[in-house]
Formats: sequence, C-alpha cells, structure tokens
Amino acid sequence: MTAGASGVRAHARITAAADGRGGTALPELAGSGPLALRRTGCDGPEAHVTLVGAMSAPLGGDRLALTADLGPGAALRLTSAAATLALPGRCGTAARYDVRLTLADGAALRWLPEPLVSVRGSELAVSTRAELAASARLLLREELVLGRAGEASGLLGSRLTVVREGRPLLDQEVCFGPGAPAGWDGPAGLAGHRAVGQLLVVDPAFAQRPPAARELGEHVVAAPLAGPALLVTAVAPDALRLRALLDEAAGHYAWSAACGTT
Repeated sequence: MTAGASGVRAHARITAAADGRGGTALPELAGSGPLALRRTGCDGPEAHVTLVGAMSAPLGGDRLALTADLGPGAALRLTSAAATLALPGRCGTAARYDVRLTLADGAALRWLPEPLVSVRGSELAVSTRAELAASARLLLREELVLGRAGEASGLLGSRLTVVREGRPLLDQEVCFGPGAPAGWDGPAGLAGHRAVGQLLVVDPAFAQRPPAARELGEHVVAAPLAGPALLVTAVAPDALRLRALLDEAAGHYAWSAACGTT
C-alpha cells in the first residue's frame, strides 16, 4: 500500500489452486491497506475467503484493486464482511476500484460482495473484468445503493466485462447520480428506485439447457446471454429489498458448490 495527497493505492491478491485432495489451496492471500483478506472456511472443494475493510475506503482519489486467479479445478467463494462506502475525499478527485477475475478450466468462483453505497459528494468508478476458460463457472453479484438513508447519492459508475474463451460474453456500463447522463433516474432508468443490482451466472451446463428469459417479479428480470450465461437485473427501493430479490433469483439459477451442478 502507498498513500499520498492524491489518495491510497492498495492491491489485494488471491491465487487459488486445486490441492489434489478434493479441496482448494490458497498459495497467495495478500491484502493491502484497506483490503484485508481472511480465509474463513471451506465447503467441500470450495475455499471461503472474506474481504475485510481495514480502513475507510474508497475515498476520493483512492486507487484500489482486487485480483483473483483461479487455477484448473479450483473453487472459491469470495465475500466481503460489510458494505463498502464510497466517500468523498480531500483531494476532490474520483476514486477507482478495479476487480480482475481469472478462471482456468474447471474453476468455479462465487463473487458475492456486500452492497456498494454511494455517499453524497463521493465519486467512484468501479470496473470488474472476468476472463473465463471454456469449462469455468462464475456466479457474480453486484448491488449498488444510491445514498445512505435519507441522503442523496454521489456519482457512481460501474462497468462489468466478461470474456469467455477469449470472446466477449458481456460488456455493460452504468452510471448514476449527479453528473451522470440524463435519464438515469427516469422511467427508462431507475424510476425513482435507490438500489440496483444484478446476478450473473456463467455455467457450461446452460449450453445443453439454455435458461429462458422471464420476469421473476415486478422489478426483476432474467435474460439469457449469447453464451452459456444468464443475467438477472433488479431495482428496489432499498438494499434490503434488493438482496431479497437477488437471493430468490440465486435460488433458481446458482449451482451447488458440493456437487457442481446447476
């Protein structure tokens, strides 16, 4: 970690590998600054790691990065201990948070962080990029909350890019809050809701049993992608309701860590 007038620079790294005994080893588990990593258990072949906030971040000007590299056959459940608050900083510049996920053949990752809350006056750009081999599986949840209770939102942008077998599977970008493109809170956007989230499921089993597009509720829809993947998108008045919607969707589409089936 480094720190200066322009903010904190911190990078957390995870390397996961099949241990040859039906489990997953973690040869590298290196936290830095506000990004502390803790091994918190296992479930059959799946290792559990929790991201713990060791200090307030991201503040304006911070540059944070998280990298997870899963080798062949590795299985990892990666969560966070608490919500992440994007806060204004003294330097008046935007913060960045970059997540990079790499999955080899037979690897499985569940990336299930707690919500990201955009505090009034903050500015944060989040970038998540996942690169998957053909037989890799990914379950990814993203929850964005615009402001704390009774508070206006900061400026929050998020880009999610997924590449499978070297080919684009998903590349989307959203932006909310003051300074975002017009219409973000209109009828074609959030329509007054303060929480938005998505659940991405990439599973080779979908190649044989493609999921159908369907409404899962009044404000949640599941849409198949051009590949063995499904994207569930939901909006809600608050983080609690958003989590309930995404948890219900996960019950329909998420695989079992123990048996590796959808």
